[in-house]
Amino acid sequence: MPAPLLFVVSGLTQYVGAAIAVRVFGVLPAAVVAWLRVAVAAVVLLLWRRPWGRAWRSSWTRRALGTAALFGVTLAAMNVAFYAAIDRLPLGTAVAIEFIGPVAVAAVTGRGWRDRVAIGVAAVGVVLLAGVSLDAGPEAKAGLVAIGVAAACWAAYILLGRRVARAAVPGVTGLSVAMAAGAVVFAPFLAAGAAPVLDDGALAAKIVAIAVCSSVVPYAIEQVVLRRVRPATFAVLLAMLPATAAVVGAVMLQQVPHGLEVLGLVLVSGAIALTAGEQPASAPEEAPPPA
Repeated sequence: MPAPLLFVVSGLTQYVGAAIAVRVFGVLPAAVVAWLRVAVAAVVLLLWRRPWGRAWRSSWTRRALGTAALFGVTLAAMNVAFYAAIDRLPLGTAVAIEFIGPVAVAAVTGRGWRDRVAIGVAAVGVVLLAGVSLDAGPEAKAGLVAIGVAAACWAAYILLGRRVARAAVPGVTGLSVAMAAGAVVFAPFLAAGAAPVLDDGALAAKIVAIAVCSSVVPYAIEQVVLRRVRPATFAVLLAMLPATAAVVGAVMLQQVPHGLEVLGLVLVSGAIALTAGEQPASAPEEAPPPA
């Protein structure tokens, strides 16, 4: 399946999950929902991939485990910060601002004048989006701080994710260990807040839906794509996600963007597209080990 089509599926499932999460925030704190998303996804992936199996046992070096663990902690931090942000900002706005992370990756790992122009275009787009949100008061300012942290984590996610995707224990199998590590590291801070899920079957079902839609499906797809393309190309493909988030936010949450928000979203997405202009063709990939 072509990478852009994979990203359409990834974006739709990811932000449908985020829209469900927004509706759960009245019952559970946003950070707790994010941790549950990671923890449940880790359980699903571990049962599916069984990274402790005989096929992988000899491949788990100390370095491979360390890389997977760092990737997982980064991924969990990105989720917690993102959910804290969408608790305070519209979904489409938050995703567009978060895109400064992929823009930075595309600019740093890419080449040519287009990458530098992209940074300027993205900066204007982010200022427009942030300016709209800042008018809403202290809650929106806290949301902007959270989405800034999420953007930094997203940049690290792209770079570390490629290393995990191409490691001796590749793709989704490595992702399962990463998700487990992230869930364990954040558990002492957030697990206690998840107690209501144990007594509410409907709430538990929503958490499972969030985990599958927003973590299992999109992150598994991205591991497949990261094995095929370079970080800059991956960042370019992410250009369709702000538009996807805006559509899902409008349909499921009635968060219809207006005026400067639309312009800011277009500029941030256009910045990513600009970085595609002078990307050199990637070298042929080595055949990956079987997943």
